Formats: sequence, C-alpha cells, structure tokens
Amino acid sequence: MSTLIRSALLVKYSEIARTIGVDPERMIHHVGADRSCIVSPDLHVPEPWLAKVLDSTEQSSSCAAVGLLMAESWRLSDFGPISLALQHQPTLRHALGQLETYRHLLSESVFVHVEEVGETAIVRQQLITERPIPGRQPVELSVGALLCLMKSMLGGSWKPRSVHFSHSAPASLHVHHRLFGTRVEFGCDFDGIVVDRRDLDRPNPLGDVNLARYAREFLDQHPHGRQVSTASNVRRAVHMLLPRGQGSIDQVGQQLGMSSRTLQRRLEQEGLEFSSLVNEVRRGLACRFLGDIRYPVSQVAMLVGFAEVSTFSRWFSAQFGTPPTRWRAETNH
Repeated sequence: MSTLIRSALLVKYSEIARTIGVDPERMIHHVGADRSCIVSPDLHVPEPWLAKVLDSTEQSSSCAAVGLLMAESWRLSDFGPISLALQHQPTLRHALGQLETYRHLLSESVFVHVEEVGETAIVRQQLITERPIPGRQPVELSVGALLCLMKSMLGGSWKPRSVHFSHSAPASLHVHHRLFGTRVEFGCDFDGIVVDRRDLDRPNPLGDVNLARYAREFLDQHPHGRQVSTASNVRRAVHMLLPRGQGSIDQVGQQLGMSSRTLQRRLEQEGLEFSSLVNEVRRGLACRFLGDIRYPVSQVAMLVGFAEVSTFSRWFSAQFGTPPTRWRAETNH
C-alpha cells in the first residue's frame, strides 16, 4: 500500500500550476491520478501522485521551482486539521512535536527530527518513500512548508541560520533566496533547517493551552486520526538511526519510548518481525545512497549498518542479485 498524503498538497499544486501556464487537470490525468484530488483538500491519496505531478511539471515547463512556489504560498491553514493545534502550541518545540504526532493527517512520508548541538538546533526533515530517491521537488516543498510553520511561531520577519539540501544545486537559486532569505547550502548530508537553539523555546504569543487541548481532542476523534502502526513508527526510527550506526531493537525501542520486549510483542500482534523491517529500510537506504555518486560504496556500507564493505557487498548481492558497484553503474548509466 502506498504512503498516503493529504490531497491539499495537490490542491495547492493546481493553484500554482495555473500561474506558470500548466493545466493541472491535464497533468493529473497524465500521471494517472484522480481529478478529485485537486478539488477536495481532505482526501488521503498516494504520495507518488504528488511526486509524479511535480516531476512531470518540471519536465514539461520552464519552471524548475514548482515545489518551492507551492511552499512560498503555503499558509498555516494548509496543514489542515492539525493547523489549530500547531497555532496554539506554547513554543516551536511543542509545535514540531505535534507535527510528528499527527503527521499521518498531513503526510505519512514526512519525518521531522530535532538535534540540538551547542547553541544551534538542526531540524532535520526526511521523506520516507517507496522511491530510492525522493526527488528534489517534494523535498524542497516539504522544507519550505516547514519554514512556514517556523515563521508562524516566530514571526514573519524571522530567518533561520541556514537551510540545507542533500541534492545538488539547480541552475537558478532565485526562488530559494526569495523564500528562505538566508544561506542555502546544497550537497549536504541532510535536508532541513538550522536555527538558534533558543528559538525552539521562545514563547508563542498566540499560544493558548485550552485551545491546544481542544484541538488535540478533536484530532484524536478525526476519521483519519487512527493510531499509527508500530511498524510505521519502527520504519521511521530505523530510517533515522541506521545512518548513525544504530538501529538495534533496544535502540529503536528507546527512541519510541518502550522496552524491546514491548516493541517485539506489538510487532508480533501486527504479524511482523523487527529484523524484516530493518532489512526493508536498509534496502531502501542502500538504493538511495548508491544512487548518489557522492557517496563511495565504503561510506554507503557504513550508512546502512555494515562495518565491512565485503559484508555489505554480500548482503546487497543477495538482496538485489548484483554487486553494489555494478548496480550503481547500471542505475546511473
């Protein structure tokens, strides 16, 4: 089953498409998506629809920044049912926590994680998709929407320290500079936004504890407010931990706030095994990193949890029927 997103993203696309001379209905039909997704914002549709639409729009038009243009017009209300809860959180730190808690109401593919280093905080944003490479347009859109949330909490004139993308720089950075208003770096080891650490805890003047509580109660009763599966949470945790040399069941359990025994029991109730989920994530990450020629095979091996390149090569060959070096050469040919 495909990862789902809220169709408001495609409604937003249809608005921007018309401004750049693209017929959104024709484009939706071209990629095999349903027309209703550009009319009704509260449907939950496959994430690949958005990725295909953005990629096809870039290829068929002279606009290479359609994702950023969507982000530039993003408003807090575009977060849909969770927007009220976000607006009334006491701090940005709390808002980011709520965004992660109710992520399935907007996009099951977006994962946001905060790392605090000295006086700075790195707000990492990762797209978890079935594709080896998520694509530049969806990544830039999601980072831009994240900036919108930050500005809604910290003020419209606020600027981050820097913005980072793992993909290479496009030919023109005009829209990047206009939207982010700060240093934008490419070819990084993460996608996300670097802020002053104190910004995480700056009081939100619009924060209202009671309204935030009412919003959470509403969200918990939302038709799509189902409990996220343990398997989904494990996949997301492994995506984050594996490139750091972690990813054991104890480490994942700690990340999810439960013991390894409880984690194993919950996965068994869903008919899954922890090792199978780790292998699934490892396959996806291996293809993603090998698809980027900036990463030597030795580094890819480490990023997916292997201390030795030879061990990684044997595992990869067993999984994909070809050694990683040959897979890379054939894929990037």
